[in-house]
Order: sequence, then structure tokens, then C-alpha cells
Amino acid sequence: MNSKIEQLLAEVEQFTADTEQKIEEFRIKMLGKKGVLTRLFDDFKTVSAERKKELGQKLNVLKNKAQDKIKTLKDQLGNGSSDSSLSVDKTMPGVRSEVGTRHPLSVVKNEIVEIFNRLGYVTAEGPEMEDDWHVFSALNFAPDHPARDMQDTFFINTDSDNPILLRTHTSSVQVRIMEKQQPPIRVVCPGRVFRNEDISARAHCIFHQVEGLYIDENVSFADMKQTLLYFTREMFGENVEIRLRPSYFPFTEPSAEMDVSCTICGGKGCNICKYTGWLEIMGCGMVHPNVLEACNIDSKKYSGFAFGMGVERIAQLKWQVSDIRLYFENDVRFLNMFRTVV
Repeated sequence: MNSKIEQLLAEVEQFTADTEQKIEEFRIKMLGKKGVLTRLFDDFKTVSAERKKELGQKLNVLKNKAQDKIKTLKDQLGNGSSDSSLSVDKTMPGVRSEVGTRHPLSVVKNEIVEIFNRLGYVTAEGPEMEDDWHVFSALNFAPDHPARDMQDTFFINTDSDNPILLRTHTSSVQVRIMEKQQPPIRVVCPGRVFRNEDISARAHCIFHQVEGLYIDENVSFADMKQTLLYFTREMFGENVEIRLRPSYFPFTEPSAEMDVSCTICGGKGCNICKYTGWLEIMGCGMVHPNVLEACNIDSKKYSGFAFGMGVERIAQLKWQVSDIRLYFENDVRFLNMFRTVV
């Protein structure tokens, strides 16, 4: 057995390999269940007691050297020092790495904000978790207004007189601006909002808004109309027309819904616009005097207008995406469709 061990030690020292297959064959031969070391350890059981110590030490040395040799050869292959098949051909074209890009909703939001920035509007953001005062009370919502109902709003804490909730619109940011700053105010507020709605192709419990506010002396409804006409044509093209329909919002008076001529059919009528030639994109109106007074702004001296639009709605019109849920599923196949527009 002693001579056999010496012979195997010499074989381990001299062994070299340039492929993983040869290394694996050597490992099986030396250390496998039916390998030479397994057989030697079986024979070791019959060795006399006086020789067990000497031969046992030599067997352990053989085993350790075989393991070290295998590890060394594998490391060399991993570093490309031995296996020419693993070496890098520097003359070959490199492998392109896929990089990320902005989400289509971010692209649209940034475009909306940039248009209003050109008109002198500054960008402001606020907390998504808000209190009742900034979301409802300061905006002239009556105590029994349906929007306060649990069916529409995600309330976090209703134990106090000023409950905490997830904001249902970014108008809360406008309130915070008016509380801290006297007119003139010209601000646009992008952000994520939450409403307790069933998720479908046309609705989601999470969506994004961009709201705007302009307050100064002698601001008129005509100023609002011209501002929104400029925005619409910058966003959808210079041939797009708008129309304003009377509506109601607690925080504006008078209030209006704004439609744009259908960007698909050019106003002629199609299934997208339900053959009316018009598509609704936002609500707007003159800021209610009660809102100004709630924020300590003199409603007899100052007037203003506000507007708000859904980013998903603008994106749907811009790219004809029929299912709003696609924006939230992070499907790379869908997101890659917008790589060229970034």
C-alpha cells in the first residue's frame, strides 16, 4: 500500500489538463465513489495497528493534494489561462448590453411639465399621504361630499378631526403652495394619486396626475383658455382644437371639462372618440373664492385658474394604448415599444 500511495502522489504532481472534461475524469478516478482513494481507504481497514498511523497520514496527504490539484486546474481554466476555447477574441464584436429607459408614463409626465415650464410655471411636489384639510376641506369640499366616502378614498386614520388618507388628487400640493406663498403663483404639480376603484382596462386604483395653478391680479377665464389651447397644440399638434363644456368641481367656479379634437380621426369620428370627434382630457376652472380665503389669499384682489389631467389618459391618446393596466405590469415587451420615444 505504501508504494501504491507514493505512485499516486507522483501521478497527482505530474497531472495537467486543459479542459474541464479531463479534470472531471481525473476527479472521478481519484476521488469518486469507485476511485482509487476509496479503494485504498477500504484496504486501510485491514492494515495492522502499528502501521495505521503512518499509512493513515499518507492517505490524507494524497487526498488533500488531489483536491488541491483539481481546484488549481479549475481556477486556471476559469481565468482563461489554460483553455484556449475560453479565451476572448478581442477582434470580435462585443455583446451589446441592454440598458433601461424611462417609463412611458414618465416620458409623458415630463413632456407635460416641460410645456408648462416654458410658460413660466414652476414644478412642485408634495406628500402622497395627506390630511383631510389639504385634500378636501381647504378645497371647498362639503363635509358630506361623496368623495370623502370610504368607497372612493383610502383612509389611513379616521380617529381625529383631521383624518389621514392617501391623496385623491395633487390639488393638495396647490393648497400647500398657497398657504406658504402669496400671489403671483404659477405652479404645476405632478404626482401619483390613489382612489378606491376597481381595476379595469379604463380605470386603476393608482394613477398619475399633473395639475396646474395660476393666481394673480386680473386673471380671467380667457387666460385659462389660451393657456390650455397652447398646451394642447404643443402636446398633440398645431391642428388640434379644444372645446370647454360646463361642469362642476367644488374648488372651481365656473368649472369646465376640456375636450380635444380626436387625434385618431382628426375630428371626423371613430370608435376611439365614440364617433363624436372629441376626447375629454382634463377638468379646469376659475379658483373658487372660498379656496383662496381658506389659504389666506384675498379673493377680492386676486383671481386664478386651475386645471388637472391624468397622465395615463394623455398617454392613451398619444399612443392609442387601450388598456391602462399595461402601464403597471412591467412587461418588458410592452415597455420596449417606447424605447425610441425617450
